[in-house]
Amino acid sequence: MQRKAYVPGTAALLVALLAGCTSGSADSGTTDDANPGEAGTATAVAQPGKYRTLPEPCGAVGHGTLDSLLPGLRQITDPEQREAAYAGDATLTYDTDRKVGCRWKVESTDATDHLLVDFERVVSYDNAVSDASQAQTIFATKETAADLPEPTASATASESASPDSTAADSATPSVTPSSPSSSASASGSGSPSATASPTGLEPRALSGLGDEAFLDDALSGSGSTAQQRTVTVVFRTSNVIVTIEYEEQPATVGVVPDSQKMQDRARKLAAQLADSLNG
Repeated sequence: MQRKAYVPGTAALLVALLAGCTSGSADSGTTDDANPGEAGTATAVAQPGKYRTLPEPCGAVGHGTLDSLLPGLRQITDPEQREAAYAGDATLTYDTDRKVGCRWKVESTDATDHLLVDFERVVSYDNAVSDASQAQTIFATKETAADLPEPTASATASESASPDSTAADSATPSVTPSSPSSSASASGSGSPSATASPTGLEPRALSGLGDEAFLDDALSGSGSTAQQRTVTVVFRTSNVIVTIEYEEQPATVGVVPDSQKMQDRARKLAAQLADSLNG
C-alpha cells in the first residue's frame, strides 16, 4: 500500500499557529497584571473631614454662659418657665448629621436678647477635594457676603489686645463702653455698616479662633425707634463651620446696646464652642 506524502508546509503552519496562541496568552496576562496597578495609582482620594458628627446644639451652651448672654433668664421666677428658657428651641433641620442649631429668646426689664448657635458639618462630594477644603470655600463665601471693611490700625491693635478682654467675665460692664454720642451718630444712617460700631470694634477677621474666623457688628433702627444690635461670630474648625448670632434690643427708645460688651460675650462663647469641638 502506498503511503501519503509528507508535506513540510503543513507542519510549519501548525507550529506557527501554536506559537501565536501561546504568545497571545502571555501578552494578555501581562496586560491584565498591569491594569490594576495603573488604576490604583491614578486615583488619589482626598482626606475625609475631621468631624463625622455634630454636638447637640441646645446643650452646647452652659447655663452660666446663657445667664451672661441673656440676663433676663435670672429674672424668671417660675422654675418651669426658667428651665424651658434655658432649654432653647432647636432649629428646623432635615439632616442632623450635617446641620443643627438652637435659638434662645429672653425678655428682661431692660432689653430683649436673642441667641442663635448653628453648626454645619461640610462634606465634599468631589473625591479630589477634601471636606476641610470645601468648608474653607464655604467660609470664604460667608466672609465675602459679610462685606467686612478694610482693617485699620486701631482695629488691628484692638484685635491684638482682645484675648485679655475676652478672658474677663463678660457679665461685668465693659471697660471701654461706646459713648452714646458716637453710637447715636453712627446709627443715623439706619443701615448695618462698619460705622455702627465704635472705633476699634469694627467688623473684622479674628485670630486665634479655630482655623479662621470673623466678626460682624451691625446696628439697625434710628433715634426714634428702639435700636437693635446684632453681633455675629463665624469660625471654621476643619470641616465644621460654627455661626453665633447675638442680638439685643433695649426696651427704652434711645438706648444703644453696648458694642464691646456684646462682642466680648459672643467671642467668649465662640472660644468655648471651639474648645468643646477640639476636646
